[in-house]
Amino acid sequence: MTTRYVPPESVHFTWDVQHPPALAVESGDVVVLHTRDVTDNQITPTSTAATLATLNWERVYPLAGPVYVNGAQPGDTLAIEILDIHTQGWGYTAILPGLGLLAEDFTEPYLRIFDLTDGDVARLRDDIAIPVEPFFGTMGVCPAGARKQAVMPPGTFGGNMDTRQLTRGATLYLPVQVEGALFSCGDAHAAQGDGEVCVTGIEAPMYAALRLTLQKGRRIPAPQFVTPGPLVPRVNQGGWYGTTGVGPDLYKASQDAVRAMIAHLSETHHLSAEDAYILASLCVDLRIAEVVDAGQYIVSALLPMAVFRR
Repeated sequence: MTTRYVPPESVHFTWDVQHPPALAVESGDVVVLHTRDVTDNQITPTSTAATLATLNWERVYPLAGPVYVNGAQPGDTLAIEILDIHTQGWGYTAILPGLGLLAEDFTEPYLRIFDLTDGDVARLRDDIAIPVEPFFGTMGVCPAGARKQAVMPPGTFGGNMDTRQLTRGATLYLPVQVEGALFSCGDAHAAQGDGEVCVTGIEAPMYAALRLTLQKGRRIPAPQFVTPGPLVPRVNQGGWYGTTGVGPDLYKASQDAVRAMIAHLSETHHLSAEDAYILASLCVDLRIAEVVDAGQYIVSALLPMAVFRR
């Protein structure tokens, strides 16, 4: 086993089979890398909401890599073990006009910068502490035949999955689609709820160490993963408050559940609608509670009460 380092300048903004590899590794090697924030450093710790109107969207979603894994062929599986991942001391969450689950409700740009220097929690307010649990929002192998393919949306190759359970100790399995796998990652988050409803988590530049192991001949249809323990160990002790959305459309039911949660947070905890929406994106988990009852689906939005401190 060898430790290899991805050069920090090795960044790309699309999936493309013609991207030159940043480095080549053997199965079992550890790859150490640094990723930029999702805007490619266009947002800084001193930015304001006005910055959001000036973003160059061609620089959004910088990915570190790609990493060529010797011997990888279509039909194999690449295992990515997250050995270590940590922030660089700051991050931000933004409401971006036209994006997010409730884009029609929130039409103005909004930005919150978070101090992450204690490494344990991000504070929305003195009495609201969100556990910092870093992960990569985007991890993927190159899709077969990709040419200048946008980083989002995700696919069977992985990509912009925003799966917050892929924290330190977890292992992600991706079906290899091209020779060498061409693995890349980025779009790191310091915290996020299941759903990422305002379209951003706590976006943050990140350091990480990943072990890449090739599983020859193992075919899987889409990404799979294993976590090292309970899904929400940092907040399980405090109970949960749930709101729901009910109807024949899962997307609309999700919207209704989040709107009800925003109303609850505003009324009970005296948050602005914008901060309630951000808090929902950072720690509220959307769950499909029921899908088998005559076409009426139930989506739950679950708020961990442990984030509220005296």
